[in-house]
Amino acid sequence: MNSIAEPSPNNRLLNDGRLTRRSFLSGAAAAAAGVATGPAWAALSRDNTPADVTLRIGAVKAEVAPGKTILTTGYNGSAPGPLIRLREGVPATVDIFNDTGIPEYVHWHGFPLSAALDGTQEESSLSVPAHGHLRYRMTPRAAGSRWVHSHVMTMNDLSVGTYSGQFGFVYVEPKEDRGRYDQEIFLSTHEWEPFFFDMDDDDNPTAVEEFGETDWGPSMVEVGYRIGSINGKALGHGEPIRVKEGQRVLFRILNASATENIQLALPGHEFLVTALDGNPVPRPRRVPSLDLGAAERVDAIVEMNHPGVWVLGSTDDDVRGAGLGILIEYAGHSGIATNARATVAPWDYTQFGVARQSSADVTLPMVIARIPGGSDGLEGWTINGKSGGASAPPEALRKGVRYRLAFHNTSSDAHPLHLHRSSFELTSVDGRATSGLLKDVVLIGPHQRMEADWTPEQEGLTLFHCHNQFHMDRGFQMLFDVG
Repeated sequence: MNSIAEPSPNNRLLNDGRLTRRSFLSGAAAAAAGVATGPAWAALSRDNTPADVTLRIGAVKAEVAPGKTILTTGYNGSAPGPLIRLREGVPATVDIFNDTGIPEYVHWHGFPLSAALDGTQEESSLSVPAHGHLRYRMTPRAAGSRWVHSHVMTMNDLSVGTYSGQFGFVYVEPKEDRGRYDQEIFLSTHEWEPFFFDMDDDDNPTAVEEFGETDWGPSMVEVGYRIGSINGKALGHGEPIRVKEGQRVLFRILNASATENIQLALPGHEFLVTALDGNPVPRPRRVPSLDLGAAERVDAIVEMNHPGVWVLGSTDDDVRGAGLGILIEYAGHSGIATNARATVAPWDYTQFGVARQSSADVTLPMVIARIPGGSDGLEGWTINGKSGGASAPPEALRKGVRYRLAFHNTSSDAHPLHLHRSSFELTSVDGRATSGLLKDVVLIGPHQRMEADWTPEQEGLTLFHCHNQFHMDRGFQMLFDVG
């Protein structure tokens, strides 16, 4: 895969390439100077071919419920953005227009792209200039459920990044058919109107969004939300999912939250989990409920064998009551949904894998720890005692070496751990061996240990971080430099 760029800040064209940061920077300098650098990096004057995918970043008024309109930033005039379908192994030209006054980073989550196109500041990716345009070509190498979202650092601004409406489902159609079903439904969950709140000694949340930073004090500050949605609509305010008895419905579900891990259920029904993060699981299993950390995806088939009107939504009454749910309506049935308590079960990744031990070349300890809040009341996070950020040096790794990431979560929080530009294979959960589970996000529980193996196949910078935006902004990130 080769990279091609035009140096204009308002109109750039790239063809996805496997570049090191050094070659990326030197190539950009040479292109700007008008120097030919060979097929790996060449200047273009223009490209007028129609784009396969167009994203336009701009202001959006999202009506989540009647009388509840969210002013946010989204893609193509909506939040969430439109479903994007690509084909495995087929190159696609992407146009991104930024109609806002700030530069943006667009991250193709779950795609093995070059660092130049991955869409992060940490990896020195290309940004989309304010009121500018970025064009590139990329070839989807991994089929299945992926997504696209903003990857800017938000810090204390809860209106940007993954707090905003800049996200959309992306499905990469596989070269070979992956099963039989009667309907395919894409669902993305998201929460709106975020605010900071302070957990006092009685664990009662007190909103502090009107406070200045110095007034937050040493107590723990978290992020809360006032309304939730599935596909941009709060429960009861969007079109129901209409099904027929006897159908096999494939749900592709994305947790597009900035910070929240969720559990979903559909009373009276079971989920046959067939894929996690877009990758087929070795052992599909039926479960009564689904757990998704922020940014995780689950593909599951539901056999429609219990006619009526039901709610597919959060198992938490308060979260579901705030909007995180959607109606399932069988043919011939309408009205109020059946008020039934959902059956839930502990979520265990290993049930979908094969109980087999494997070996790695190098083990990398990854100890996760919380730093107590300082004068601003905001906690910090470290990996191996170091807080990530712009000044943190990257960890040097070698291409083709199998690394075992040995995660140890010493905190009382669950964390959705995300590796950019690749997937890793989950190999151990609390000492129980597993294999065959390929993921790009894994939810590690409080005080839990997990291991995942990763063999870097591309050179350059690769970002690892917690996909809880608040945690990432507070240092929970680490950069690898693969050479």
